[in-house]
Amino acid sequence: MTPAPPSAALLGLFARTRPTRDGAVLLRSALHARRLVLLKALLVRVRRHRAELGDGVEERFEAAWHLLERAEQRAPAAVRDLLDYPTTGGWLAAALTAPPGPELDARLAHFDALALTAALRAGCALDLTVATPHGTLSLAGLGRLLTGADRVAVRTEGRHARITPEGAGPDRAVLLPRDLNDPSHPHPGRPPAAAPHWNPLLRLPGGAAVLDDLDPYRVPRGGIGTPPRTGVEAGPAGRAVWAERWRAALRLLDATDPGRAEEVRRLVRVLVPVAHADRGTGPFGATLRAAPGAVLATLPDGPSEMAEVLVHETQHTKLAAVHELVPLYTAGPATVHKVGWRTDARPIAGVLQGAYAHLALTDLWRRAARSSGLPAPWRTRAGQQFERFHHQVGRALSVLLESDELTNTGREFARHMRQHHARLGATPRALR
Repeated sequence: MTPAPPSAALLGLFARTRPTRDGAVLLRSALHARRLVLLKALLVRVRRHRAELGDGVEERFEAAWHLLERAEQRAPAAVRDLLDYPTTGGWLAAALTAPPGPELDARLAHFDALALTAALRAGCALDLTVATPHGTLSLAGLGRLLTGADRVAVRTEGRHARITPEGAGPDRAVLLPRDLNDPSHPHPGRPPAAAPHWNPLLRLPGGAAVLDDLDPYRVPRGGIGTPPRTGVEAGPAGRAVWAERWRAALRLLDATDPGRAEEVRRLVRVLVPVAHADRGTGPFGATLRAAPGAVLATLPDGPSEMAEVLVHETQHTKLAAVHELVPLYTAGPATVHKVGWRTDARPIAGVLQGAYAHLALTDLWRRAARSSGLPAPWRTRAGQQFERFHHQVGRALSVLLESDELTNTGREFARHMRQHHARLGATPRALR
């Protein structure tokens, strides 16, 4: 069931970009409701176009669907967590838009792995065969198993699931914990040392987020951005750098704005490393509408840059979810507008998203610049960034309020944004 739209009071809090616990609960409910709608839409598509599917594709999809239902009956919270995982949304978007034929068949094959992940997390008894395209078994939110085969047999043995590649002998079998989601397991999400082909995701320190550099749906096919960036595997050394950058960024946010630090912990589930497009290009961060909760980024230079990326991309996730619940703008004509932080002109949706994210950042920078208890380099950078972007946000808000592409709710939202922008003042020092 789709959650009710936010109240006028909560919508005003959203517009001011400030974190709220009620807001986070509403956003998670909206995400789950949309994810269920998309999953049901995929089921309808498969059944409606069964004649266009390859041999056995519909049967495998239906079997995976029943396995997902069985896991949900046993452990509904674990299955909900999996369905809401960002890369599940990336897979759904790819499967719903793939043309009938080999491409759609390949997308649907991934449902085997998703259903198996749900069953493993729920601790279900298993005796089945699962497709492993390209010799890999990707378990969303957990890791990747190299199988070297197109299919594997999965059977439970006590507290473990034995995974045997098709055509391989017993010596090639791998044991994974039957309940990868069980916190009582000595190493949740990690198999015993007898699974050398298993590569678990890295749990980032200080929260529940992971560094996902393995999932095949973490970045859209063809990359993201202009020029396009592709996903990269960080490797052990790179993962350690990402983890330390994440830890330091959260420490900095905790000291600067504890509310925003907590919001990042609640809403960011995944960090996805992406490659620099070219030498000399600046830092890059992105959020996908299909995969809220995932921050795609090149490695930021330091803790302050990482903190800014996390806050910036979290606002995109929030605003996209609010727009899903109560439209803030219409499709309208293809009118574009100049904004200070981009070289290309942006449609009204892009102006709103950019103004919203940068309003949150100017709030953060103002707090940092005015605090005597923070590292001097961070205070200096924050003051400089505030001076650079505060006026640009004001100009963008004027564009929004003069536009006829905002809905009535969107116009009220922009008014609340402008009120908060005015309260920030012209410079951080003017607010002492």
